[in-house]
Amino acid sequence: VQLQASGGGLVQPGGSLRLSCAASGRISSINFMEWYRQAPGKQRGLVATVTSDGVTNYADSVKGRFTVSRDNAKNTVSLQMNSLKPEDTAVYYCNANIRASSWPYRTDNYWGQGTQVTVSS
Repeated sequence: VQLQASGGGLVQPGGSLRLSCAASGRISSINFMEWYRQAPGKQRGLVATVTSDGVTNYADSVKGRFTVSRDNAKNTVSLQMNSLKPEDTAVYYCNANIRASSWPYRTDNYWGQGTQVTVSS
């Protein structure tokens, strides 16, 4: 199982970016899917979560500005980021809790490779 993230880049304050993350491999089912971020010198922190039923949860710092969504048919999760601020600058990682479709049918957390988001004028 692999997660591939994309969509990062450089944007001015107030701008928007959309991150995407696709899961591939021997997947039976995906439970929650999440986005984390890690700024230089800081610990990685949870940004947003979406469950298999579409229930979402956000860090207080991004509520009202970020929207997480998923496409269960395509095994993808996206993060729409609006009204970006310099403090949103970080490497963004996707994470997914996935049950494998082959023996031993384990359920594990998988991480994408990270994508850089820089908010600067």
